[in-house]
Amino acid sequence: MKRRWRRVVLYGMTIRTHVLIPVLAMLTANGCAHVSSNAFTVARADEAAASVVATRFDSLRRAAKIPGLAVVMLRDTTVFFARGFGLADIARNTPVTAETPFNIASVAKPISAVVALKLVEDGRLDLDRPMRSYKGFDEFCAEATSGGGIFFSDYKCAGDKLTMRRVLGMTANGEPGTRFLYNPVSYSWASRPMAEVAGSAFSDLVDSLVFRPGAMKQSARIHRRLPLRADLAASLATPYHVDSIGRVVQSEPPGPQGDGAAGGVIASAMELARFDIALSNDRLLAPASREKLWTASRSPSGAELPYGLGWFLRQYHGRRVAWHTGLWDGQYSALYLKVLDGPRAERLTLILLANSDALKWTTRLDEAAIERSPFAVAFLDAFAVRH
Repeated sequence: MKRRWRRVVLYGMTIRTHVLIPVLAMLTANGCAHVSSNAFTVARADEAAASVVATRFDSLRRAAKIPGLAVVMLRDTTVFFARGFGLADIARNTPVTAETPFNIASVAKPISAVVALKLVEDGRLDLDRPMRSYKGFDEFCAEATSGGGIFFSDYKCAGDKLTMRRVLGMTANGEPGTRFLYNPVSYSWASRPMAEVAGSAFSDLVDSLVFRPGAMKQSARIHRRLPLRADLAASLATPYHVDSIGRVVQSEPPGPQGDGAAGGVIASAMELARFDIALSNDRLLAPASREKLWTASRSPSGAELPYGLGWFLRQYHGRRVAWHTGLWDGQYSALYLKVLDGPRAERLTLILLANSDALKWTTRLDEAAIERSPFAVAFLDAFAVRH
């Protein structure tokens, strides 16, 4: 039987999980690293639990008719599981791997939030500056509110209360800063102030402030004036949907978008793991800035709202979790989930990328409900819940 290889990062090295325990032993014996007996125990337990969870993921994938699913799991900055299930392209019988690129949709929002906070660190961006002071916002405000709809019927953008902090924190609707409503269109426009203060295209900022310091060499921005580079286009997972009679059929790719902050990133699950590791290791932001990503907004009454800067936030059975989903209806879906509390050895990350929209779950725009994702529940119950 062909052996399945899974890669991990340990002490700055990328290794395969079936040799994780021997490598730990070798490093300890040769004096290259101090590894406690607990590290061996945790590594063995993670690999055993990951095998069970992965089996559950594949069962859920098949039931939802997801053609291909990429899975990466991390404990702190160590990848202990990385594998693909199913096919990236059905016609060509191309398997999904952890390095298969996908359109990650709104999972780009945490990346954009990092760009914003890096510009704040550099003294170039003020999160509390009124949005209407930026070029073109008054025109955007007038056009958006004239159309109304679910995102703009109560979008009070004409005054000074609407700031970048409110936009990135999803508290832009109603009286700014008073309630949570997920508004991806408003978030997308946040790329323009960042580009304005930096004097650079937003996609160039993502490359210089995230992709390059994060060693994300196989990630790229795309928009209507920036086509996907050829090597990633050749290996990009093909999107699919289930038709009215239950067949899995190929979808058209997502339509062209502007250079916005809400999406526009092509990356693999392992590339997002590299982002996650760089964020944890202070290569993208200072620790104080990083914590702002996961600090919940509050209403005027002091009530905690379920969003930070680019991240949903909740408690799950006593554990503090942050996540973002990505969705192109009928094409792609994604989940990037983190357990934040406790010592670093108890912090966990799950990354899922699919070439259909079936990772989504039913939720309102004014709520955050990670417990409705069977994939998230399977992971959290196996690894994060303290029994």
